[in-house]
Amino acid sequence: MSLHVESSGSGAPLLLIHGWGMHGGVWNDVAQKLATHFRVHCVDLPGYGYSKNVGWVERSDTHHHAKDGYHYVPPILLDGIVDQLSASFAEPLTVCGWSLGGQIALRWAAREPDKVCRLILAASTPCFAVRDDWSFGMDRAVLQKFAEDLEQNHAATLRRFITLQLRGSENERELLAMLRELLFSRGEPDMNALRAGLDILRDTDLREDLQNVTQPTLVIAGERDKLTPPQASHYLAKTIPGASLVELKGAAHAPFLSHPDEFVMQLKIFMENKIK
Repeated sequence: MSLHVESSGSGAPLLLIHGWGMHGGVWNDVAQKLATHFRVHCVDLPGYGYSKNVGWVERSDTHHHAKDGYHYVPPILLDGIVDQLSASFAEPLTVCGWSLGGQIALRWAAREPDKVCRLILAASTPCFAVRDDWSFGMDRAVLQKFAEDLEQNHAATLRRFITLQLRGSENERELLAMLRELLFSRGEPDMNALRAGLDILRDTDLREDLQNVTQPTLVIAGERDKLTPPQASHYLAKTIPGASLVELKGAAHAPFLSHPDEFVMQLKIFMENKIK
């Protein structure tokens, strides 16, 4: 079974990839605005939304090994998702990923520059968790606690995660009500997908991939983001060759929800610039 994709508009193709615990419906408002300029595709990642019957890459301890003293998951989990996305789209397209979706988009761009012609990373990071040489992330113990709590009460854990995403944002209360309504609007996500997603967030480090990203790249940060600090976005923009950075004042971890008009404007400017 293929991934569920909702498409609208016409013009240059643009794929929007959601973050952990959500589904493609989180893009609805922004997708409508973008569809007046582009052919917009909103995907439900495997195990989420209406793609719940799409197979997820099986987790296995054989996927894990020690690297620099850390429990490490090679990109095999990301590559499994990239393989399914790549098979779902025949033509080259611009890929915009939010949070975990940004890591997926980044890995895809590094692997298949012929398929991803432009890259947009929204509130994302090459390395979600803090390491000895990386301070722009979440404490690994916090992510591990999320993984443990997920097994006890996945619904409450997801609600707590979206609360963290919006903390400090302008219109925080209204946005939180919106996300809570959206969260299970397409049913509950598959537990294997949730577990694997947390594995990626906790253990994956894509910093070595950044020099392999040769596409035009736009990095969008939220000034008040507590999950992927703006410093991580600055690092992305500095390390990816030729990348540009936009930091949205008053935004937290969901800039496309808190500042949709500015978000759409930045994507439109970026996508309409000719590739040199």
